Amino acid sequence: MDSLQGQAFLVTGASKGLGKSLSVKLAQKGARVLLLARSSTDLEETTSIVQQFSPSSFSVVCDLADSVSITSAAQRILAEVTQVDGLVHNAGDIAPIKPMFAADLDEWTRSMMVNLIGVQALTSALGSVLLGGHRVRVTTISSGAALRPLPSWSAYCTAKAGLDMWTRCLAAEGAEHNLSAVSVAPGIVDTAMQATIRGASTEDFPLRENFVGYHEDGQLVHPDEVAQQLMPLVTEHTMNESGQRFDVRDL
Repeated sequence: MDSLQGQAFLVTGASKGLGKSLSVKLAQKGARVLLLARSSTDLEETTSIVQQFSPSSFSVVCDLADSVSITSAAQRILAEVTQVDGLVHNAGDIAPIKPMFAADLDEWTRSMMVNLIGVQALTSALGSVLLGGHRVRVTTISSGAALRPLPSWSAYCTAKAGLDMWTRCLAAEGAEHNLSAVSVAPGIVDTAMQATIRGASTEDFPLRENFVGYHEDGQLVHPDEVAQQLMPLVTEHTMNESGQRFDVRDL
């Protein structure tokens, strides 16, 4: 797809990392980008960059752990656009990095909200601009943690596994509405989440040194590079591919 002129894409977690890179690349292709993230100078700066390529793009402040914030964000979007052509559920939260019996329940619950429940809440609230019969592509950012348990990542692993199944359910139900959904594992991306993981104590996270090693050995991939690999999937995946899980290393 050479141009996304006339299309609107919503990206969550858009203020930095992979969400920022995807937002900029979508704007460079001509899309109107709706950047959703918590309030921060990062969100303001990323929005300014995106608007250089797509002046009609705008940011929406939203905390996916807060149902009131999700409702407010959805109302803002519905007031601005009549249809959304693409939705990238990129926002994620690795906390709590704690053994299951030591994890704070409020933090565990927040992880479920950000990584899974908030995805459903936001998507459902935007139903009127997603289910108009026009072609819609939904992409969820998965993780290797969706497929295997990692010590002290119980909330993240559980939520990402649930997100993969949520994507498959959306694909099944969306087919009659010309809506497709795919999930993709982006690999080890050099983001703030990786810094958080490296900042955990070895006592809390026995595999910490592995992630320190990934960083020191230069195994982390820049978000711009990953976004470039993901763009064809985000903007061009077919109805036949709907419901599938991809790995960026196979694209």
